[in-house]
Amino acid sequence: MTGTTLDTPNDPHRLLGQFLRARREAATADTSLGEGRGRRRTPGLRREEVAQRAGISTTWYTWLEQGRDVALSADALARLADGLSLSAAERAYLFELARRRDPAPHLLDEAGTPNELLHAVAVQPVPAYLLDRHWRRRAWNEPAAELFAAWRDSGEENLLRFVFLDAAARDLITDWDDRAQRLVAEFRADTALYPDDATLLALVDALRRESAAFERYWNAQGVQAREGGRRTFDHPRLGHVAYTQVTLVPASHTDFKLVLLLPEGSTPNP
Repeated sequence: MTGTTLDTPNDPHRLLGQFLRARREAATADTSLGEGRGRRRTPGLRREEVAQRAGISTTWYTWLEQGRDVALSADALARLADGLSLSAAERAYLFELARRRDPAPHLLDEAGTPNELLHAVAVQPVPAYLLDRHWRRRAWNEPAAELFAAWRDSGEENLLRFVFLDAAARDLITDWDDRAQRLVAEFRADTALYPDDATLLALVDALRRESAAFERYWNAQGVQAREGGRRTFDHPRLGHVAYTQVTLVPASHTDFKLVLLLPEGSTPNP
């Protein structure tokens, strides 16, 4: 019911209100808005200042802080996040509490790859590579470059385009049909995170046109998490090799995936 205050301690509306108030009180005040009003009696921003920054009414914002069950739009939440100068983690938490999808999630930095991720790939003793959210290879170490020499020599950065459009991928991946079908299901799960990403949409359209297999698997509507597991390859120099794949998503760079291939039978040092 709109405007109703709920008293349940763990009610999401109440939690949202508490979070907004805490961030407002921690925010840096805009002195231009406070001119002529004398000394501040409360820390941070006033409610009317937050409302003005977000382009909403003070009454509506006050109801939010009070934990009332008011209608929330994703655009209004995005303006609130900007008005309060929330970090990426705080913004994501705001949208989680409000049960809304962020209309402008953290965007991939096209200018480059974070140095700490490049270093994380380089120091791995096992084959390791880094994918961005468009499934383009951003980095790999020497063991990965050797294992995926066919991918390296193809000149293609995108993993899906290599797997579906390069015949060498079928020779390298021993269980190509099963792996290819799973890759499409994993990729479909990723596309739901960025429904308005033009690059992802263009990639899907191109692959559907250029690969009958991708079109077939895409139309099957399969969805799977990128869980890893056993991976086998027929390598022209290494022969038949098997690995256990582990995929990690860096907490501070969720647009990337760090993929590790642990040689089968390897054990960690005690």
